[in-house]
Amino acid sequence: MKYQLTRNRRKIIIFCAFVMLTGIMLCIRVGYLMIFRAEHYSALAKEQQERERSIKAARGMILDVNGNIIATNKTVCTISVIHNQIEDEETVIKVLSEELGMDEDTVRKRVKKVSAMEKIKSNVDKTIGDKIRGYDLAGVKVDEDYKRFYPYNELASTVIGFTGSDNQGIIGLEVKYESWLKGINGKILTLTDARGIELENAAETRVDPVSGNNLRISMDINIQMYAGQLAEKVMEQKQANRVSIIVMNPQNGEIMAMANVPEFDLNNPYTLNYEVTTSLTTEEKQNLLNQMWRNEAINDTYEPGSTFKIITMSAGLEEGVVSLNDTFSCPGFRIVEDRRIKCHKVIGHGGETFLEGAKVSCNPVFIDVGLRLGIDNYYKYFKQFGLLTKTGIDLPGEAATIMHKKENMGLVELATVSFGQSFQITPIQLLTTISSLINGGNRVTPHFGLDVLSPDGEVINTFEYKTTSGIVSEETSETVRYILEQVVESGSGKNAYIEGYSIGGKTATSEKLPRSLNKYISSFVAFAPADDPQVIAMVIIDEPEGTYYGGTIAAPVIKELYENILPYLEIPTDYAESD
Repeated sequence: MKYQLTRNRRKIIIFCAFVMLTGIMLCIRVGYLMIFRAEHYSALAKEQQERERSIKAARGMILDVNGNIIATNKTVCTISVIHNQIEDEETVIKVLSEELGMDEDTVRKRVKKVSAMEKIKSNVDKTIGDKIRGYDLAGVKVDEDYKRFYPYNELASTVIGFTGSDNQGIIGLEVKYESWLKGINGKILTLTDARGIELENAAETRVDPVSGNNLRISMDINIQMYAGQLAEKVMEQKQANRVSIIVMNPQNGEIMAMANVPEFDLNNPYTLNYEVTTSLTTEEKQNLLNQMWRNEAINDTYEPGSTFKIITMSAGLEEGVVSLNDTFSCPGFRIVEDRRIKCHKVIGHGGETFLEGAKVSCNPVFIDVGLRLGIDNYYKYFKQFGLLTKTGIDLPGEAATIMHKKENMGLVELATVSFGQSFQITPIQLLTTISSLINGGNRVTPHFGLDVLSPDGEVINTFEYKTTSGIVSEETSETVRYILEQVVESGSGKNAYIEGYSIGGKTATSEKLPRSLNKYISSFVAFAPADDPQVIAMVIIDEPEGTYYGGTIAAPVIKELYENILPYLEIPTDYAESD
């Protein structure tokens, strides 16, 4: 009996010790949490008691060189529901499905979903949002938001770009200058109870958004509109696949216009700009959209043809292997190694000087200049002119020149490159290089971005761009300008001649690969005034029907462009008006 009592006493003591030890450990743990982890658990508790709603920042505007608004914002609404606060589910489902034009089953699933907050639809027109707010439905939230809006719809679509549902840039300038334009979102914090229901008479905490900055670009909306209209007209007249027109200041690289037609509607960028007769998979449609969004002036390469003769001309003059009065003979072809390379004039041009050969765009003349330069020198100037690197234009996705490797280049390849075949280049690269050769020898960086302005209009950043001087001498540049002026005055570019203005230019007609398809690209590049270029422009017509010669169909496009924009830019004529 005594043993039994002792044993029970021992159990009680052990139990009491266990209870005391557990109590001590709990006290230590509670003390630790209260002293060392108080801030952490306070934050968690606050998080459970607060519901956060985002307030999107107004994205900065994009302005043209004269301050005209090209991209801005439109107030829209986001409609959401809070499950625990809904009092009449069926009324909420009925109102939202009718006002938002949504399938009732879709709305029902979202309304019945148990979550802190469930989005029903975003980018809702403000008038509809205000109407839904007017129903005063418990559990339905209508938050005002911003949607990107483009006042000119299709204008310069591949340049300006667009934003996604989150207001983030997708393509073009919108994505390139995202960090300047996007702003900082704000938020609204609402106190709730344990069930997630908002507490009555509890004040909301609001953190206001910070608007994005505005971007001013070199595009002139008037020149852009006219370039786009011209491109559309020639595409329709010639039933071409695409037409691109670029207008730039050759002295500093500021781009005044870049039209790529057909354009697409920036306010509906996920709608194809042509009718599709067959059903498409999601992947197929996305591929077509990606193609539609491409900016051919910078994303795609092509064989430039005779406009590239300006590069061969400049290199030959700079190296001293040719002069204006050097004589050549064109029988209609030139044999290089085992290849018979034709001139565009099958019967040949006969005897001619270099200047005369340039005026009529004679292939054998430029083949001879290329062969005089030799592979090493040609590559030297190719690099010196900047053709082996990208231009650095402030648009995403610029393609690089596709050129033979030096070790793989023979005399035949040298001959064909000399008149613009057997390699590929982007339009912006060619226009930039020509600008550098006619502006005195300064390699410029093509660009749109000029400066960044605060929402109040204060300039907070001015962009600077690299310029490389001395890629050719001023003497060579002056000679090139003179030759190209003669091309327009009395040569293959005469269809671009405008009385009273000195214009220099070069035509091109290049055959696409494979040659058997007999498909061509017609182009023309011209600058004015010839002695002091202030504007340079290029037109590229892809696969025109019927007549396809650059001098016949491309040169008149630039003539029409210049007849309108030279007076607009206040570029004076070569003669003074009489009193």
